[in-house]
Amino acid sequence: MDEPNLVLDELEERFSAFQLVRKTDDAATAAALEDLGASDDVDADIVLELSSQWPLGHPDRFEEAHRLVVRSLEVLDRNGARGVRTRAPIGPLNHVAGFLVQLVTRFIVRQHLKRQVQHLHWLYVRREANTALDNPFRSELRRARCEAERLVPTFNTNPLGVPTFIFGGAVLSWLFGSLQVLIAGLNTWWLQLLAALIVSLFTAAASWIVVRGAATAKRRIQLTTDTPIRALYETVGRCGNPPRDDSIVFIVVALILGVVAALALPIGLAIASL
Repeated sequence: MDEPNLVLDELEERFSAFQLVRKTDDAATAAALEDLGASDDVDADIVLELSSQWPLGHPDRFEEAHRLVVRSLEVLDRNGARGVRTRAPIGPLNHVAGFLVQLVTRFIVRQHLKRQVQHLHWLYVRREANTALDNPFRSELRRARCEAERLVPTFNTNPLGVPTFIFGGAVLSWLFGSLQVLIAGLNTWWLQLLAALIVSLFTAAASWIVVRGAATAKRRIQLTTDTPIRALYETVGRCGNPPRDDSIVFIVVALILGVVAALALPIGLAIASL
C-alpha cells in the first residue's frame, strides 16, 4: 500500500527547503517564506522558530548560563530594595520618604523576579516537551525545568514586604478619611485653596517617590539580572526576548501624577476666585 500523504510530511518538506536556503539565497528564502504564508518580519521569525530542529542554540553553554541566571535572581531578591535612601532636604520626613521609596523599589523588583522565574519555568517546560526522547540535551532541559519548578514558590512572595492589610487599612484608610473630612469642609474660598494646595503637595510627593523608587529598581535590575537572562535566552535560542520590568510604566504614571500636581493648585485658585 502507498504511504498516506500526511500534512506533517508536507510541513517537514517546506521547513527543510526553508532551512536549506535561508543563509545562502535571499530570493529562494523569500519564496520559501511566501510558500509558508509569511508576509513580514514577524512571520519570518515565526517560521524560523517553527522550523528549528535543535532544542538548544548553544548547548555547551546552557548549564553555565542557567546557573548564572539563578545566582542573579538570588542576588537581586536579596539586594534589590536594600539600603534605599533619599537625599532630599526634608529633615525628619526623609526617613518616611525613604521607607516609601523602598516600598516602590521592592514592589517592582519582586514583581519582576516573580515574572522572570515563571517565564523561565514555562520556557523550560515547553522546550523540554518539544525535544525528541533520544536527544542528548533533553536531560539537561529536564534538570533545569525541575530546578525552575522548585524556584517558582520561593519568589512568589508579598511584593510590598509589609502586610497588605496594614498598608491598605492603616495608610490608605487614613488618607481617604482625611480627604473626606477636608472636602466636607469646603465652604469658604480659603478652605478650597488649602485643599488644592494639599492635593498638589501630596500628588507631587507621590510622583517623586514613585520616580525615585522605579529608577532605583530599574538600575538594580539592569545591574543584576538583565544581562544574565539575555545570555540564557541566547543559549536556548529561538525563544524570543525575556519579559521586561515595570519600572518604565511606573515612571510614566509618576509623570502623569506630576502633571496633576502642577494643575491642582491653579485649578483650586480658579475655583476659589469664583
